Amino acid sequence: MADTIFEKIIRKEIPATIRYEDDEFMAFDDINPSAPVDVLIIPKKSFATLQDVPMEDDATFAGLLKTVRKVAEKIGISDNYRLVMNVGNEMQQVKHVHIHLMGGWKAEKLAKVKLKNI
Repeated sequence: MADTIFEKIIRKEIPATIRYEDDEFMAFDDINPSAPVDVLIIPKKSFATLQDVPMEDDATFAGLLKTVRKVAEKIGISDNYRLVMNVGNEMQQVKHVHIHLMGGWKAEKLAKVKLKNI
């Protein structure tokens, strides 16, 4: 797999605003946010897309969502947030599994977002 910008962030070769890090996962601000808060959650293992994660790799699947919850609590958006994950080479801008943790909207904006998605 090609060396992506996310792998360079993991190795601290390029700067990022890191919100969370442990041995297996990292969370950092998206440089092109789609919401007031847009944090990327990634595994440190390199998988181009979710389809590349072996089905028996429960640690990666569960770890992503556990990390989302930890980060949402840490940055103060645990009451209201949205998760977005694109899957596949045609959908992903960066070919490394990642989840967008988005939030930070005001109550009136949240109502519009909810209505728009119905």
